[in-house]
Amino acid sequence: MTPARQVVQRILAGRESHPKGSTTVYAPANIALVKYWGKRDEALNLPVTGSLSISLGPLGSHVELARGKGEEAGVWLNGKKLPTDSSFARRASAYLDLFRPAADFFFDLKARNTVPTAAGFASSASGFAALAKAVDGLFGWGLSMRELSILARLGSGSAARSLADGFVEWHAGTAPDGMDSFAERLDMEWPELRVGAVVLCSDEKPIGSREGMKRSVETCEFYREWPGRVARDLAALKTAIAKKDFAALGEVAEANALAMHALMAATRPPIVYALPETVAAMRKIWVAREGGLPVWFTMDAGPNVKLLFEARDEARVREWFPSVEVVAPFG
Repeated sequence: MTPARQVVQRILAGRESHPKGSTTVYAPANIALVKYWGKRDEALNLPVTGSLSISLGPLGSHVELARGKGEEAGVWLNGKKLPTDSSFARRASAYLDLFRPAADFFFDLKARNTVPTAAGFASSASGFAALAKAVDGLFGWGLSMRELSILARLGSGSAARSLADGFVEWHAGTAPDGMDSFAERLDMEWPELRVGAVVLCSDEKPIGSREGMKRSVETCEFYREWPGRVARDLAALKTAIAKKDFAALGEVAEANALAMHALMAATRPPIVYALPETVAAMRKIWVAREGGLPVWFTMDAGPNVKLLFEARDEARVREWFPSVEVVAPFG
């Protein structure tokens, strides 16, 4: 039995299943303000460090999960049935196999992403968080948020943070079985905070996060400095959130993102997700900030940029980035 299957059986022990015909759920994407980069256990997606994210409200994954009929069942993404050997279909099917009660039980999965897939917008996070919610809804288990976070993590590490809105902290944990590695929402609101998604490229990235992390942990001589950097940034970010010190939040998030991308560049062979358009956008942000506009950015493992600013500055941000999609994480 695989380690992931053991975790599933432990969480579901003693719970009865009452399968419905279908269920429909939604989970938001999230953007890490202090990043997750590197695993201590690849089979269970256990991170080397903690991380802290902000959810993206209407940007995420809608999932309809139903009991399928034999070969008619399949995996659909954004209205198209996928070949069984496609990356998304293989990952989704392998995840659903963890919950399949019998060999002749088939799942029919229809997913729709409102963020670009595999382009550094955390589509796998929202996708697997939605899948965790969907299997719970389909079988009627009534799992807690902590249990759902652990199950979502088995599909994609950052999915642990996509079960809740607002600020979410993922605790790295220390237990070998990962039962103490889960995410929970911070009891802090920031209604004025805005996140702006700037899509520079929606193509699938050439190196997936899973492979990129593994390569960095194994070959980057600076990786040993990363856990200490994350611990300091987490403390500083939580202080900034508690005080609603936006400049401090922006500085921590931007510096942490650049530090992660520096790790990638120092990996062998190097990993560079930024495109010329990415560098141009970063320079544009720095020029705007030097001119008095309080805007910062963050980036995940991809070429796209996410802006951080407050509601009062939205009009000026749109002047600099007319195509930006603005999200109010706290409604």
